[in-house]
Amino acid sequence: MLVLGIDPGTAICGYGLVEMQGNHLRAIDYGAVLTSPKSKPEERLLKIYNEIDALILKYKPDVMGVEQLFFNRNVTTAIPVGQARGVVLLTAAKHEIELVERTPLQVKQAVVGYGRATKDQVIFMVQKLLNLPKAPHPDDVADALAVAICTTHCMNSIVWRNKL
Repeated sequence: MLVLGIDPGTAICGYGLVEMQGNHLRAIDYGAVLTSPKSKPEERLLKIYNEIDALILKYKPDVMGVEQLFFNRNVTTAIPVGQARGVVLLTAAKHEIELVERTPLQVKQAVVGYGRATKDQVIFMVQKLLNLPKAPHPDDVADALAVAICTTHCMNSIVWRNKL
């Protein structure tokens, strides 16, 4: 199973493709779509759409995992992040890819085993679980890989339950 994990954002939209074969996880590709704050909002969203669309066309993932929005401090960033998230959801719908949405707490629980884990703990576990030579950077990339890992766990439990 190949999962595309997305950490939506307008300035930085992290992505991570993780393949699961049996109990083995492997990072296929990961990075970030970066947009310039000098660009118009619609240009930034178009760039996110085009790059996520190209990833889907290239790799043909089975499932897409997307982190749900969570804002506890800066609500003013909620709208642009929500717009980027909408573009990601639209891209998944265009390609008819199954979508799994998880909260940051659920992602941390799946990757670290503790829903209140720190950013450093998530990055450490992502690096270890995927056997990466160095920590993914920026943090949004590690978050996207964590979403992909969480999604593989979620899909495996759904498949397992359907076999009962």
